[in-house]
Parts: sequence; structure tokens; C-alpha cells
Amino acid sequence: MIARITPSTISGKVQAPGSKSLMQRACAAALLAKGRSTIINPSLNNDDEAALDIIQKLGAVVEFLEDGNIAITSEGVQPKEGAIHCGESGLSSRMFTPIAALSPSALTITGEGSLVTRPMDFFEQVLPQLNVECTSSGGKLPLHIKGPLQPTNIEIDGSLSSQFLTGLLMAFGAAVTEPVTITVKELTSKPYIDLTLQVMESFGRKITHDDYEKFHFQPQEVNYTPQQFSIEGDWSGAAFLLVAGAIAGDIEVTGLDVFSSQADKAILQVLMDSGCRLSVREDVIEVGPAPLKPFHFNAIQCPDLFPPVAALAAFCNGKSVIEGTHRLTHKESNRAVAIQQELGKMGVEVELQGDLMIINGGGVVRGAQVYSHHDHRIAMACAVAGLRADGITEISAAESVNKSYKAVYDHLKSLGATVEVV
Repeated sequence: MIARITPSTISGKVQAPGSKSLMQRACAAALLAKGRSTIINPSLNNDDEAALDIIQKLGAVVEFLEDGNIAITSEGVQPKEGAIHCGESGLSSRMFTPIAALSPSALTITGEGSLVTRPMDFFEQVLPQLNVECTSSGGKLPLHIKGPLQPTNIEIDGSLSSQFLTGLLMAFGAAVTEPVTITVKELTSKPYIDLTLQVMESFGRKITHDDYEKFHFQPQEVNYTPQQFSIEGDWSGAAFLLVAGAIAGDIEVTGLDVFSSQADKAILQVLMDSGCRLSVREDVIEVGPAPLKPFHFNAIQCPDLFPPVAALAAFCNGKSVIEGTHRLTHKESNRAVAIQQELGKMGVEVELQGDLMIINGGGVVRGAQVYSHHDHRIAMACAVAGLRADGITEISAAESVNKSYKAVYDHLKSLGATVEVV
């Protein structure tokens, strides 16, 4: 699929998409809670659909209700098939592997696209310590596991991704029979662990931690209880809308929780530092263009912000610096290189120095033929930059946005952008 973005001035109001990070975690918690849960305002992008498929294969019954909500009925992890397919979702593959291992059944964890190139050797190191047989294909998918997982005191490396810890936290929460502790070294993306703990507590499973270094579990009579859980707006997807407003026109974005635990709420700080017009209220965020100045931003805890922040920096008058490029290697693409290549095609100089991305903004941003690298966030960054480019921007493999934000092109069009999808 190709998306053509014609330079446009945008205006109006748009509602942020639902959070896929919360949606996938809520699916996992509903699987672990014996009874009927309801997911309100569900997100239904490709990663969310993968999570719904996984929990059905692990024994849950999923019902799409007339009011648009989703009911999930479960009796715990009781696999119906010998394999679960995670699509291209890194979170689903890493979160559901320990959860699936609660069963004594032999299971295969598979995926597709860029997911099959992402590292999974963590599980070969950790799961055998928890009574789970585990083999991989050279440290990558497919994984072959056989439990049941038995929680015990364990120490893990949290430097690659918090997603591995999320899976262990949720699985341990369902299975502990005596006090145990997970000790974590060098945890990255702590706000994503806050999301995990938030969802677990909402479903009745509270745990404590010592500054994200030791996570303590106590036995409970009932580990997870069924709930009605509402999916809040997604700051990751909304970041692209907010940047679009900062460079291309006055807009209002609704549906975001300004008190959210989501890491990508940090986009507000970047927008403030850039000097755009910004008004933040509890029910709406208003953003609009102004002379934009360069900024320095540490994205180590929120690496998904790199693409929208890089697009913003392209229009700031000077050199902006973003820290944390080491977090971008094992995404849907090598995002640091992809940003450098695609913004480079649009005339924006992007330097990669050690752990820094330096963007020389303020020059002419040209319309160009660019490539998403089959990465949803690269496609959206190019689309947003194209709103203020000199000429038409044509994005190939533009369907990659379906992974996290299927409606993004329609939302831009609703704000008055000229977007053609063919």
C-alpha cells in the first residue's frame, strides 16, 4: 500500500486511539482471571487482534458485544492448541510466553515479519530456572516450551526490554504459593512496568517493589479477579497527532489521561521545550504551530517516541539531540538507521553519534518517496513530516500502521490533511 501526503494545513478535533499496551495487558489479565471480564473501549489494531487470538488459543472465550466492548470468559490457562501465533507483536510474544508456560502442555510460540528476527534467548536462560523446558531457533522464534512454570526467587537482566519482565510478573502473579522475589538488574522502560502493575492491581493482583530492583509476591487466596477494564487513550499514537498539530495547524486531541502511567506522555515535555503553542487540560490537549526551537530529550525510558520527536525536530530551527539510540536496534526496524535514511530522503540531516541522534532542523523539508521499513512508527513519522514538506511525500509499505494505529490516515484526513491511500 502507498500513502501520498500532500502538504496541508490541519485543524479540528480528534480522539486519540486506544492504548495497545493496555489492551494487550488487559487481555492477559482477563485470561488469568477465572470468570467473565469486560474490556471497555477496546483497541483493535493488529497487535491487539494477535493478543485476542492468543488468549483464545490458551482457553479463553472472546465475545464482541453490540456496544463495541469485548467480554472475555476464562477458567485460566488451558491451551486448546499446540501453538500460539503472535503476529509481529513483540509484547505479546514476550508477555504470553511465561503465561503459556503455566500450563503443563508442550507449546510452540511463533510469529512473523520482523518479530522472527528479534532476540528471545532471554527465555532459554530464565525459564529452565522455573521448571520450564525451553528451546529456540538460535535465540529467536519459534520457541518450544513445556511447563508448568513454578515461581521461585530469581534474578534477571532487564536491560534489553521490560517486556520479558512484564510476562514474568503476570505469570508469577497467577502461580505463587509462597513468598518469592524477582530481582532485576538494569531495568529499562520503567513506565511500562508501571502499566503492567496498574493492570495487575486492577484485576486484584497487587505486588510490591523496591525501586524497580526487587519485585515481591505474596500468596493470595484469589490471584486475579474478573473486572470491567477501560482502555485509555494511547500516548504513543497520539504523539504523532500532537506533533502534526505543532507543525501543521491548530488541533485538539481528546481521550488522553494526563495522569497516565504511559511512558510516551513525555511527548508533552518535548512539545513544551520546542516552543509550540500548547494547552493541556484534563479533557483536551490543544496544540498549534509557533516558531520552533531545538531541544534535548532523553528517550531511554520511552524509545517509541523517537520517530514522532524526530519528525518534530526536522522543523525546529537548529540542532536537536535525542538520547537513547541503543533502544532502537531491536524494534520493527533498526529505527535509528530508518529515521536517518527516510528523513534524509526528505532533506533532513540526521547524525548518529554513539547513543545520540542529532537532527539538523529548520531547513527545507522536501516531499520524497520514502519507505516505512514495514515499521508502523516510521510510516507515521514520514506522514506527519509530509504535512509541512515542499511537495508530495509518498510512503511505500504504508499499511504497516495497522500494527498500532489503523485509523491514522483517516484521522489526519478528518483534520483536513490531503491523504491518498492506494
